[in-house]
Amino acid sequence: MKIFIPKLKNSWLLWILLLSLFSVEAAIYEWTDAEGVTHYSDRPHPDAKEIQVKVDNPSHHEYEVESVHDGDTIRLKGGEKVRLLGINTPEIESRFRSAEPGGDEARDWLKFQLEGKKITLEFDKEKRDHYQRLLAHIFTLDGTHINLRLVEEGLAIVSLIPPNFKYSSQLTQAQNKAEATKLGIWNMAAYTPQPITKLAAEKYEKGWQRYWGTPAKIKQTQKYSYLVFNKNIDIRIPQKQLSYFDPLENYLEKKIEVRGWVNRRQNHYSILVNHPSSLKII
Repeated sequence: MKIFIPKLKNSWLLWILLLSLFSVEAAIYEWTDAEGVTHYSDRPHPDAKEIQVKVDNPSHHEYEVESVHDGDTIRLKGGEKVRLLGINTPEIESRFRSAEPGGDEARDWLKFQLEGKKITLEFDKEKRDHYQRLLAHIFTLDGTHINLRLVEEGLAIVSLIPPNFKYSSQLTQAQNKAEATKLGIWNMAAYTPQPITKLAAEKYEKGWQRYWGTPAKIKQTQKYSYLVFNKNIDIRIPQKQLSYFDPLENYLEKKIEVRGWVNRRQNHYSILVNHPSSLKII
């Protein structure tokens, strides 16, 4: 790359703008020609002096972790809350809900890794959620991807919500490995897959769960595609996310597992699925 900016009074400011596109430490060469005009370039020039400039990309600023709320939410020094992208950990006990198995373990692990330490944040398509929390992938200063490590340890499940699909393949691969080796929540009785037909017969769990069943047909609406198990139970996939999935016909008459949260409306039960990581043939 050759950049040459002659005869600009504010060329130094322009260099700063250019460098701010990157997180780099770069050499810039400055010289003044016979007419008294100052020049800057990234290439050496006779009589030029070298200026070392380092400009940080704003998305790689360092932040200090003040506290860890639970396995997927932290507070930065200064008060900002950060929700870890691409994952979900079981709930801890609060005045609004009971603790879920694995919630305390995920929180304690995250505390050990982050509390009082400095981190960097990497954002995706959306920077904040409807609670105004920052949405980010968290990295320690040695480059450890905390979101990914939680999944690798079996402390978190992959929960990909559009349009934030960054690192989806890495997270999904880590989850497959943790599940295969029965780490963390993948070895807990509370998350053993249950027949999906039990939803209409028994009181269902309100948290993240795993269900298995055999879909009988596909239904389409303008907003969703549905894998229908019976008149009371289905899986719904947003039409705009359908391209991420195999053809839905591939799931018909096969035993599949769906992972997610059950939504109940009167006697109808539905599970929203945004990404293939939450749906698989078994």
